[in-house]
Amino acid sequence: MTENAPTSALEWLAVGQACLGRGDKRGALAAIDNALALEPRNLKALMLKADHLAEAGDMRAAVSFYAAAARISPAAAGADMHAELKRARSMIERHARDLEAHIRAALDRQGLGEGSMPPRFARALKILMGKEKAYAQAPRYFYYPELAPIQFFERSDFPFLDQVEAAWRDIGAELDAIDAAAAEFEPYVKRDPNRAPSDQLGMAGNRAWSAYFLIKDGETTPGAARCPKTLAALAGAPLTRIPKRTPSVLFSRLTPGARIPPHTGMINARLICHLPVIAPPNCLFRVGNQTRAWEEGKAWVFDDTIEHEAWNGSDRDRTVLIFDIWRPDLHEEERLAIVALCQALDDFAGGQEWD
Repeated sequence: MTENAPTSALEWLAVGQACLGRGDKRGALAAIDNALALEPRNLKALMLKADHLAEAGDMRAAVSFYAAAARISPAAAGADMHAELKRARSMIERHARDLEAHIRAALDRQGLGEGSMPPRFARALKILMGKEKAYAQAPRYFYYPELAPIQFFERSDFPFLDQVEAAWRDIGAELDAIDAAAAEFEPYVKRDPNRAPSDQLGMAGNRAWSAYFLIKDGETTPGAARCPKTLAALAGAPLTRIPKRTPSVLFSRLTPGARIPPHTGMINARLICHLPVIAPPNCLFRVGNQTRAWEEGKAWVFDDTIEHEAWNGSDRDRTVLIFDIWRPDLHEEERLAIVALCQALDDFAGGQEWD
């Protein structure tokens, strides 16, 4: 390097611009590379490098530099470079659209059009294209390995729900009787004086999300006497029976305008069933990437250790019957082992610890 060689990224960029002005692309590229060697996060240098690669037809390489530019915050870029930040994002989006169009055309030629590809493959394609997130199970208490992270399960895989759905009106009548008797719904998330204070995402003690339990932590409650037909409808369900812990069977109520924030459940060895009893329009439930509206009398099954949330966008209460079941892919010996483990934990801790 000569005595008068540039010593800063700004100076190298000036050299690069001069080279571009006289058509010396090789000299310009060398100057840009020298600028990036000194300042790898120099927005102008990143954009010039990306533009050079795009012009050369290497969009895959160009996008890596556009992406590096797009990661720079507007404050760090400076007001005079906001247009370049916007252009970086636009180039990334254009490349993503071009790539998706190419992939879909190639798949279509193989007989894998939008309506004919396997459902799991279709979801994988959306994740690849950045249109969906790959959600994993995140139980807060106990993780059982090698269980598929399925958001909503196929309804047809749970024939016992036929009996539950058939009893929907009887279940609704028992709920009406509970309300007529002014029976108490309690906050679903209750504060525990024996645990460190936590507002549980703002839901602790919040009556916007309340519950009337028929079975709680595996124990039948006094309230169960009001709902014999509801419990009879669950006779064929493989309820998760772990002493002092599960199952829980309850009516879950969400008041108008209320929202349950994103959260995950305690243990992925079980699944959660919903039977909507009162489901006004615009009451929605999201598990992972999938958002559904409750439909009265129509049950579904989901994995609550995948991030989920709920909201009531109506002007009436939304009430769902909730109960938990064993995952069907757990063998009986595995279920018994989980029960034994939980009992050992309880014996050591002196009581149940979930929630």
